[in-house]
Formats: sequence, structure tokens, C-alpha cells
Amino acid sequence: MGFRFEFDRANKILRLRVEDRVTDESLAECYGAARKYASATDASAGIWDFSSVTEFAVSTDLVCQLADQEPVLEPTRPRCIVAPTPIVFGMARMFQILGEPTRPLLKVVHTMDEALPALGTHPHFEPLE
Repeated sequence: MGFRFEFDRANKILRLRVEDRVTDESLAECYGAARKYASATDASAGIWDFSSVTEFAVSTDLVCQLADQEPVLEPTRPRCIVAPTPIVFGMARMFQILGEPTRPLLKVVHTMDEALPALGTHPHFEPLE
């Protein structure tokens, strides 16, 4: 799996773009990296974009474990998961339901066009290292 982080400095929105094949190991690594970048940028909102995923080989056990972890962003900060395929959408919804007490502003959508209005802005993203 490949992933890269982008940031909109004006609106302080962190976007994670996930690509290719996603496994338990790669998603766990990605979650840890997201925590690092969210802290470093003091992101006010976040988008996890799974639009470029070709295979999603993630277990429900890992989704449950991630939902139990401390959120990447503060609970009061909005976040979206862009999940265009049925399997990614279903797993994202499971993560949303399980993590709702600590992520009340998480939305799961099918497209980036749906994510941006949910965050109330049209960001300009630039790559982060």
C-alpha cells in the first residue's frame, strides 16, 4: 500500500490519500503516520481518501482495534472517510459506528465531492513530506 499526506494550510485540513492494496499491517502503519502528521500540522479537520485503493484486505478485528484507539484528531474536529467501493464503505461505517463516542463528527462518504461540503470548504492541498 502506498499513502501520502497533503495539507491545506489556509483551512488546516489534513488529507491522507491511500493507494493500491491495503492490508492490516499497512493500515495500522498508516494510522500511526496519520497521528504524527495530525499532531505536527495541528489539523482542524481531516480526510482519509480511499479512492485509489485497488484491494482492501483488512480484517474486521483491525477495524475494531483502530476504533478503540485514541482518535487521530481531537473529537471536536470534523473528519471524513472517502470510501467509494462497497467493501471499504462498509468497513468505514463499522469504524464510524464503533468509534462514535470518540469521533462524533466523523462522516463516511462515497466521493471527495461529498466530503468537501461536509467540511464546509474547498481546500487547496499541498504535499507533505
